[in-house]
Amino acid sequence: MTAVALGLDLVVVLLLLQTVVNAVLLRRPRRHAHVVERVSLLLPVRNEAGRLTDCLRSLLDQRGLPDAEVVVYDDASADGTADVVRAVGGDRVRLLAGSTLPTGWLGKPHACAQLAAAASGSVLVFVDADVVLADDAVAAAVGLLRGRGLHYVSPYPRQLTGSWLERLVQPLLWWSWMSCLPLRLAERSTRPSMAAANGQLLVVDADAYRNAGGHGAVKNAVVEDMALARSLARSGARGVFVDGSAIARCRMYAGPRALVDGYAKSAWCAFGTPVGAVAAASAFLAVALLPWVLVGITLWAWPAAVGGPLSRLVAAWRSGQRPLLDAIAHPLSAMAFAAIVMVSLRRHHTGTLTWKSRVLP
Repeated sequence: MTAVALGLDLVVVLLLLQTVVNAVLLRRPRRHAHVVERVSLLLPVRNEAGRLTDCLRSLLDQRGLPDAEVVVYDDASADGTADVVRAVGGDRVRLLAGSTLPTGWLGKPHACAQLAAAASGSVLVFVDADVVLADDAVAAAVGLLRGRGLHYVSPYPRQLTGSWLERLVQPLLWWSWMSCLPLRLAERSTRPSMAAANGQLLVVDADAYRNAGGHGAVKNAVVEDMALARSLARSGARGVFVDGSAIARCRMYAGPRALVDGYAKSAWCAFGTPVGAVAAASAFLAVALLPWVLVGITLWAWPAAVGGPLSRLVAAWRSGQRPLLDAIAHPLSAMAFAAIVMVSLRRHHTGTLTWKSRVLP
């Protein structure tokens, strides 16, 4: 058991060190920037009438963008989403009406592809309907993109939570890439394995996007944001996550049921294959939960038991989330994540995965 504990210690300490390094080096967009080039703000929506207003208003209120357009693609919504867009945006928003989804496409990639095709900006900014931006968010992100000579940046929004299950699972988004991805190396690399992005807020050079094939290159990808980042890397584009906690906020899922359904749609393939999903869930349980099982057997389990919550503490502090209680609950987060992966695998196996009233592969 001592050998197992020492192995866990090594892994957890490395994760903690990576989290600390990233917390120090993580780039943050400089506020109050001014952008002279044309920027296209692109919003794909489907049945978002209940939460669209704040997002759309925040797009319309952007400062530092003298030449910008807002384009919304309504993907055959059945809840009056288009009416909300017209009421809030009026003639300041170009509304595109979707219809039948073409064979071979999933909804989100197709909506984004239609938006990009209609855009006229040299920078494309994809925003999800559950994201609310600060009034200088886009200018700040574009300024960072151009200032660092990158082809895309993905400002990670501050993740808001409400229910207990949201608090267990949502902070894992920030923690996962802060503990596992060497950001400065990823920024300089064009290796697909180092590429990552978050579709909640993605700022990309229009030429780089089209050179990579755009969303047409990932038209059937359930996790389309990561797939697009890898496609960009394969084409020679460079980009990275940046700290978007001060310029954007997002509550992805309101309540336990919405959270399980939301993550279950993609967890089975988020790590490449179903086998990869099982391996990832098992590894997370091993490093987050097993040390606490071993602390009664060997003192060498304590570094791993404490190191996991410490890395969560650092990630939470850097992302503006609740630091202490969520970090202490790290083992419970691992259990919740593993349970969601199992739900996703079962639904995938039985063909019952759906999202926004569409059946998923």
